[in-house]
Amino acid sequence: TVPNKAVVTLQPNWSEIYRGETITLRCEIKDGGDTDWEYEWRTTNSEKPLNQNELSIRSVSASHSGVYRCKGRKKSEKSSTDWSDPFKLTVSDKPQSVLTVSPSWLSAGASVTLNCSVKDQSAGWRIYWYKTVPDPSDNSYSYELLPGSSSGTEQDSYIVHGQTHTAGYVCRAGRGDPVYYTDYSQPKFVWSADFHSSASLTVSPDRAQHFTSDSVCEGNSTEWRVKRLSPEDRYLSDCTAWGTMTGSTCKLNTNWLSDAVYWCESGSGEFSNAVNITIQNKNMILLSPARPVTEGDSVSLSCKLRRQTFDFIVFFYHNEKLIQSDTRWELNISAVSKSDEGFYKCQHSGQESAQSWMSVQAVSRPERSSSPVLLIVGLICGIVLIILLLLLYRYRPSKDTCFKRPIQSESSNTDQNEAQCNEYSSPPHGDVCLYESIKHSEDTEHVAGGSQDVTYSSIELKHFGKKGEYSKYRK
Repeated sequence: TVPNKAVVTLQPNWSEIYRGETITLRCEIKDGGDTDWEYEWRTTNSEKPLNQNELSIRSVSASHSGVYRCKGRKKSEKSSTDWSDPFKLTVSDKPQSVLTVSPSWLSAGASVTLNCSVKDQSAGWRIYWYKTVPDPSDNSYSYELLPGSSSGTEQDSYIVHGQTHTAGYVCRAGRGDPVYYTDYSQPKFVWSADFHSSASLTVSPDRAQHFTSDSVCEGNSTEWRVKRLSPEDRYLSDCTAWGTMTGSTCKLNTNWLSDAVYWCESGSGEFSNAVNITIQNKNMILLSPARPVTEGDSVSLSCKLRRQTFDFIVFFYHNEKLIQSDTRWELNISAVSKSDEGFYKCQHSGQESAQSWMSVQAVSRPERSSSPVLLIVGLICGIVLIILLLLLYRYRPSKDTCFKRPIQSESSNTDQNEAQCNEYSSPPHGDVCLYESIKHSEDTEHVAGGSQDVTYSSIELKHFGKKGEYSKYRK
């Protein structure tokens, strides 16, 4: 026996190995090179490893589980190491990722956060994110990678910005080279009550909660399917499982009714609006619109009993906050706004309805364009308009441009309403009677042969004509 020690190692060195992964078991001799030794293996499983320093398994299975030992023998000698300590390999079933979405009911344009978890999260996993694309031809979905996740992400969360309509998402994790993937998660949806152009769902009667009775879902697409997802369902199902499909109408069977979210998927692979329909065997339901309401509209929600009428206080809640408590059985909103969107329920005499989501659509407003081209065009148009106005002003008749105003003279002998602008039939310079300034002065002259001074006033007008010329007029 030589003093060198044999050790069994695992690559990649993960705490748990899953069915289908590629692994390598290696026998390492401390203080010895690989070329100096021959190797021998022992294992408790049914497969006997070759007498080499490495045992590579491309797709490990449960049959590879067991205890492994190895030892080394020097090629030039008959002496060998002791058997290594036992190494236990456990191969588990392929893991499945679990996806959650928040929020589940969407206000158009809001951000949606996806979270993906997998067993043994820290052991080298990268997360891959997908959106679901309906395939009505075989009642299934295909998956498309979301932006930025083609190589996976280290983070276990992903934010979808500006989500506007119902959408489904899945995730899975991968590690190693070649990449080993977990199973896909179950699809999770973020629901939007807003209508979509290619497929929409309506409910008759138009309310989100119903007593145990027939209800009808109707779509506007010729190639589509009605789907539902109830809290207790693991898998999605379509109308053929719980109703009768006739053309574009699905009549719900009273024997198979369930609290669930209902929607339809068009032949072009898009989702419609979603409706959370609640079927009650209880005595009370909340009557609220199944379809979105528009900002500014009046909305009435009411509490309905199956048989008797109300005789006590009725409580209405919005997002679990009490907003009305009196004997009225109606909650009236005169002009609904986006802040009124959310979950509503009512209570009466210890009984409580289920809660329903009311969606509020914003009034569409024209978008402001920030295009540089439009700004330039607008600037040019403004300059051209100014030039045209200047030209029109320049060639107006001169007498039309004259104006008069009283001038206060310092001389009592001067008419105080003397015209500031004398009209001339043919001004010497230019054809516009436009005066820049008025100069008012007094001159005194001595009359020849007499001692009496004669004082007169003069007004000097500077007249601008063409090309900046001006002339003076004296009166």
